[in-house]
Order: sequence, then structure tokens, then C-alpha cells
Amino acid sequence: MYMAEFVERMKGIRICPVLVIEDKNDAIPLGKALLEGKLPVAEVTFRTAAAKESIALMVKEYPDLYVGAGTVITLQQCKDAVEAGAKFIVSPSFSHEVAAFCREREIPYCPGVLTPTEISMAMSYDIPVVKFFPAGQFGGVQTIKSYAAVFQNLYFMPTGGVNLQNIGEYLSFSKVLCVGGTWLCKKEFLETKDFALITKNCLEAYELSH
Repeated sequence: MYMAEFVERMKGIRICPVLVIEDKNDAIPLGKALLEGKLPVAEVTFRTAAAKESIALMVKEYPDLYVGAGTVITLQQCKDAVEAGAKFIVSPSFSHEVAAFCREREIPYCPGVLTPTEISMAMSYDIPVVKFFPAGQFGGVQTIKSYAAVFQNLYFMPTGGVNLQNIGEYLSFSKVLCVGGTWLCKKEFLETKDFALITKNCLEAYELSH
């Protein structure tokens, strides 16, 4: 049931902004920028020391923002993210420990996969959505279509190499649940505190995806 809710939410939003937050003070204005950009979801990556607190701040400030954690590689990172209030977990790879923890806690888990073997490992935990990463370097939508022909009950969230030029191609395939939006909030946008540009990018992506 908890995974079904994740699928329905992401199916409606279609684009998941991927955020690398170095300064926790950016969390609240960034959350506002996403909401104003009609993309009410945030994947806050665990690449920085500010990730856990940034998630907690967003969760507290914006009840309507669906906040999750990305680049979750270890079980401890997963526990930290859930403690902070993350509603879903995304990884660049597959982890049995993280998968088991998330299933026990009923937290949606979207692991990264590249091969049929990794897909099968994810499906052994009844995971209905996998992150295909890095999508652009490994055949993009054509590879996803090949996998979908075999793994027919699975959805994909391609990330890496997805942009405004090819987003339509990805989202036109029914087995692509949503895409990871790494281009929406680049490092330099946060360095210059250009939250208006982030909102603009989100609105542009929203229009293309809907």
C-alpha cells in the first residue's frame, strides 16, 4: 500500500527535482521555489553534511512538499533520512540492508539499477519502481524499453542525462513513472541564491511534462 501511494504521487508529478544542498539555510527558500514551480517533490541527496537537517527543515515548513532522500548508499544514511522525516528513499545502487529496512518501516525505496540481475534483486523485495542510473550513458529510453518488455510490472525512474531536450521522449513511454531532474537546481544556482531561476526551470519542465 505504501509503495502504491509513492507510485501514484510520482506518476502525477512526473519530475523529481534532485537537490544537492550544501547550506541548510537554502532548504526553506528552495522548498518554496519547488512549490511555486508546480513540482511539489524534493529528492535531497546525501552527498553533503547538510542533507539531514535540510530534509527536516523542509518537512517541517512545507507539509505539502513530498520530501525524500537521494544518494542513500548505506543503512545509516537511510536511518538518518527517515529520522529527519524523509518520505521516500532513492539510491544510485541496490542495497539489501536498505531494502529490508524500508520494507520493515514501510518507506518507499527506489534503488538504482543497470542490469537485469539488479532489477531482479529489487523485485525480490516487491519494489515496483527502480531508478535507471545513469540513464544517458546506458542507452536511455531504448534500454528501458528493452527491460520493460521482460519486467512488465515494473516502472522506471531514469536519472542522469535527462534534460529538456529529451524529457518528452522519456515521459512518452508508459513504463517511465517519472524522471530525475538534476538540471533544475544546479550548484551554481544555489551559490548565487537564484531561487527565481529554479522556479522558472521547474515551471518550464512542468509545462513540458504535462
